[in-house]
Amino acid sequence: MTAVAHPPLADALAKSDLLHDHAAIDAAIAGMADAVRADYDPDDVPLYVTVMHGGMPFASALAMELGKRGLDLEFDYLHATRYRGQTSGSGLAWLHRPATPMRDRRVLLADDILDEGHTMLAVKQWCEDQGARDVRIAVLAVKKHDRCVDGIHADYVGLEVADRYVFGYGMDYHEQGRNLPGIYALRD
Repeated sequence: MTAVAHPPLADALAKSDLLHDHAAIDAAIAGMADAVRADYDPDDVPLYVTVMHGGMPFASALAMELGKRGLDLEFDYLHATRYRGQTSGSGLAWLHRPATPMRDRRVLLADDILDEGHTMLAVKQWCEDQGARDVRIAVLAVKKHDRCVDGIHADYVGLEVADRYVFGYGMDYHEQGRNLPGIYALRD
């Protein structure tokens, strides 16, 4: 199998602005952990569902911050995407659904970004259809625009980002750069 040629990440970085550095991201995640912790009773053990692949770095960092604050979590993940390595979305593809039963559970979804919300709305509705008692959404970043679909919002938001193509800290540029410790935006 041959590798797909992607535009070089170095070229994208040269044409990008750093929106949030690692220190800003860490501070935002710590603040989110305080807010999440305040919303759960000491005996609550929410089902913590990471939205793959982009949500993995953020979800891991938030989970550790929640652990520091004494909130236990039960982990699962899902993989639903509209991008499939592209820079614009298409139809939703489910690559993996959580295996943990959700009936009567409090579910906390963790993802990298809430942009227009098509994917997250479908995921939230699926969790509700599975019988989840409460579904909350934590995202590292929310894009500043007015195109979000009705019926979706993030309950916990770390940072706002410009309405540009962003990558880093879970978000990709042609499947590259997810492990960058900052959030970058391509210049127009």
